Amino acid sequence: MNVSKDDRKKAIEEYRNRPVHRGVFAVRCLATGRAWVGAAPDLDAAKNGAWFTLRTGSHRDAALQTEWRAHGEDQFRFDVLEEIDPETPQLLLSDVFKAKKAEWARREGALLLLP
Repeated sequence: MNVSKDDRKKAIEEYRNRPVHRGVFAVRCLATGRAWVGAAPDLDAAKNGAWFTLRTGSHRDAALQTEWRAHGEDQFRFDVLEEIDPETPQLLLSDVFKAKKAEWARREGALLLLP
């Protein structure tokens, strides 16, 4: 399939201008009920990155990787728990993520996801 130069430029521009959702998420093992809570400046990229590293056996969180191997991808779900206001200043984002992850981990009875 040939894509014109203009179509390619348009697609790149649309990608750059897409809304990026940042926030707190949970990775859940449906087989065991265990959950891991994390936060990311781009939730879509966080899911893609987590699933990629889990599929390749290279995720930094050993407990999560072990459950993935034991139960398989179809037993896992990625849930967005809370989106962070896009107006939150970048300088505060790290602190907001840290506080929100801790809050959601307590609420969910979950582990904090290793970065």
